[in-house]
Amino acid sequence: MVTVSNVSLTFGGQKLFSGADLKFLPGNCYGIIGANGAGKSTFLRILSGELEPTTGTVTIPPNERMSTLKQDQFAYDAYPVLDTVIMGNQRLYDIMKEKDALYAKPDFSDEDGEKAAELEGEFAEMDGWNAESDASMLLTGLGISPDLQSMPMADLTGGDKFKVLLAQALFGHPDILLLDEPTNNLDNRSVAWLENFLMDFPGTLIVVSHDRWFLNNICTHIVDIDYSQVKMYVGNYDFWYESSKIMQSLMNDQKKRREDKIRELQAFIQRFSSNKSKAKQATSRRKLLDQLTVEQMPASSRRYPWVHFCPEREAGKDILTVNDISYTQDGIQLLKDVSFVVTKGQKIALVGNEQAQTALFRILAEEIQPDSGSFKFGVTISTSYFPKDNSAYFDGCDLTMMEWFAQYSPEQLETYMRGFLGRMLFSGDDVYKPVSVLSGGEKVRCMLSRMMLSGANFLMLDQPTNHLDLESITAVNNALISFPGNVIFTSQDHQFITTVADRILEIHDDGTISDYYCNYEEYLDKTMQK
Repeated sequence: MVTVSNVSLTFGGQKLFSGADLKFLPGNCYGIIGANGAGKSTFLRILSGELEPTTGTVTIPPNERMSTLKQDQFAYDAYPVLDTVIMGNQRLYDIMKEKDALYAKPDFSDEDGEKAAELEGEFAEMDGWNAESDASMLLTGLGISPDLQSMPMADLTGGDKFKVLLAQALFGHPDILLLDEPTNNLDNRSVAWLENFLMDFPGTLIVVSHDRWFLNNICTHIVDIDYSQVKMYVGNYDFWYESSKIMQSLMNDQKKRREDKIRELQAFIQRFSSNKSKAKQATSRRKLLDQLTVEQMPASSRRYPWVHFCPEREAGKDILTVNDISYTQDGIQLLKDVSFVVTKGQKIALVGNEQAQTALFRILAEEIQPDSGSFKFGVTISTSYFPKDNSAYFDGCDLTMMEWFAQYSPEQLETYMRGFLGRMLFSGDDVYKPVSVLSGGEKVRCMLSRMMLSGANFLMLDQPTNHLDLESITAVNNALISFPGNVIFTSQDHQFITTVADRILEIHDDGTISDYYCNYEEYLDKTMQK
């Protein structure tokens, strides 16, 4: 259990939040959400004790062990993988090393024997004999193969190091578990395994994540950092999102309309409360009335960017044909004899090898040439490309945002461009900032604006959800769902892929592809069984 009492934080003269009073209980999972810069990760650091609040206290019972997901991927480079995981329970790891040192002494004394016996007792109580097998099980579940588990951490890739640090956080049955973006760098199977593990976690679980699917699957509560306040609501992310939309609608309605609706519901309850055949309806209407109580609903100041892709021309019958494309980069074959045909209206998600995905996008965007093979778009097709790496559009650029935007705008009037940028959440003097100093999320919104202005009927998006907050991800997600043209895209957001794609193209590590004419959930069902 974690008790937060009157916690406030002022950082650099800016108040992130104040007066937070919350209680986190065992058996529940709490998802922390908020706009970029709201202080989600900072709040997690306060809960872990890493950061002192400006005011207030965080109380944890003295007999409860807290575990956190470490962010420094180089901190354990001097240690073997299995040792790094077991360090998740530092006391257990210290006992193991102390025992080994005692038994290795050439002059082992009676005093050493007594100490060793004491350590052995504590070791057994902490289930130390199963430590290595438990650590190995966690690593295997997260996709770290047995041959990697005996290696030094320094020899692993960044993605694999992250998985080891996640296994470290999960190790040893902690009472309280704090996870900051735990699904980053995880593949589909690892995320599914993690969800199952956390749904069975009996302790107190507190998570920061931009993955809506993940939050919906594991969360029992949402902790929203908004208006410089930290408030807790029952339910998962979708419940919070729908409730906040209802609340915003009610707040925007005229007061009289709300009162009329409440009176209508009260009249229904009174009229049918004594009618047994209508009792169930009356109960449900009473619940709806309770939901209309303003104080019980999440009032949010969230601003959602306006994202809308409108093709200037309807596509004809021929869309895209790809014939036997192969491509090698730095001696590694990323694409091998790749062939597929895109038909009208299809929305295709690329999954699998990320380097190969980007290579295919760059070939289709004519940024690079394949080693062999060809592709052809239909004569009615116009394309727009969102690259994973947008640095070429911004680095070293001395243009202001308004000047940058004007390069792509069909209308040069400042009022038009200001209005467009305002809907993408750039307002006031923001439009005169140099684009070279924009944040990652601001640059993504600029690139999306560029795509919207293109009027293309075929969109290619390589990881468009990177750097975006939940509100912007939702806006892009809804825009692609309603887009009438063709889309090829990649994303690490499970819900994004699930709700947009009607076809999955998997690129394997050897460069070949498997083509699945189904949605993402059906694809996962098929491939998880292999």
